Amino acid sequence: MQNLCMRSKLTPVITSDLVSESSENLIGFIASTVEKLRDEVANMREQMATKADLRQVATKEDLARLDGRLSERLEAATTGIRGDIEQVHLGLDGIERAVSSRLHHVEGQLSRLRSAVYVLSKDRPDVLRLLGQNGG
Repeated sequence: MQNLCMRSKLTPVITSDLVSESSENLIGFIASTVEKLRDEVANMREQMATKADLRQVATKEDLARLDGRLSERLEAATTGIRGDIEQVHLGLDGIERAVSSRLHHVEGQLSRLRSAVYVLSKDRPDVLRLLGQNGG
């Protein structure tokens, strides 16, 4: 029965530790990205002038340049966030595929194991009842 559980050395084995490590890496990446973005927003707030400041020193041309720069920064930050979200999405897709593949493999192994137990115990009604068979 031990041979049913052996795997080829060439077949990659995805363990819950590997999936957990991938999840932890992904969560760490997300957390560091959020912290970086929070720091950038705080930095942008410090650099921004208030309306009162702008009324005192800014001309319409100055305001237009400032608006252009802020729009560019906002667009760049938005593009960066979208890229980060796409990376997270791709990472989650990879984890989902790995878990799904492993689950299908386990289900197949379980089905083969049930078949083997059924063949080996077809004359033992008590064992067949454990398998959910009616014994006859």
